[in-house]
Amino acid sequence: MPELPEVETTVRGLARYLEGERIARVALNRADLRRPFPDDLVQALTGATATSLGRRAKYGLIHTDRRTTMVFHLGMSGRWRIEPDRIEKHDHLVLETGSGHVLALNDARRFGSVDLVDTDTLDAWPPFAAMGPEPLGPHLTPRHLQQAFAGRIAPIKQLLLDQRIVAGLGNIYVCEALHRSGIRPDKEAGKVSLPALKRLVPAIREVLTESIAAGGSTIRDYAQPSGELGYFASSWQVYGREGQACGCGEPVQRFVQGGRSTFWCAKCQK
Repeated sequence: MPELPEVETTVRGLARYLEGERIARVALNRADLRRPFPDDLVQALTGATATSLGRRAKYGLIHTDRRTTMVFHLGMSGRWRIEPDRIEKHDHLVLETGSGHVLALNDARRFGSVDLVDTDTLDAWPPFAAMGPEPLGPHLTPRHLQQAFAGRIAPIKQLLLDQRIVAGLGNIYVCEALHRSGIRPDKEAGKVSLPALKRLVPAIREVLTESIAAGGSTIRDYAQPSGELGYFASSWQVYGREGQACGCGEPVQRFVQGGRSTFWCAKCQK
């Protein structure tokens, strides 16, 4: 599944072709993804100008001059294709700008989604209203995590994946951040010390920032809008490296938490 860096990379790629552009044509090549496209999607976007693009957690945002925002989620396999040579079977939503740019939302497995939300009430939209702070924003602090974890016996890794505590963190980057900060993924969250949380917050920011700079991590069908593959996977220290040597020389271990694979180093993470 595309995680925060992949969505951020996608949004930045789209902005080069869409920001400030009038959307001249909107084509829906099927009725739904994970759920139906909004009934008024074509009418709301046709003729509108994309004033800016943004991201909230793992959602991409296309703001328009009609005070309407198209919110998209890439699901498991979604990606945007820019200037495709031809429209393919899984290009389910196609936008064409007034200057002739073509952008196609491709989603073979159709676990993604598209919504229309009033821009002025975006923060109150139900999926966003309960979200915690953005991990790259100023509101994610060690004190925030300490308060959120207080008295909790659940493993810290599982709570970091809770969007109500931190918005947008996914499995890859939580594994990597916990490794960088030296914290066991199965440690009870309420027992993680404040000094450890002071290592964790910058580690989260560092791993996300580095991944964005690398174009994200290419897993399964993910690619940047340009078609290029993200190459941050080559920098993974533990994720997907079971049995391989950690930087300390010990083999990386794997176990399952909440139905997801957790990768870690028993020597580096206490």
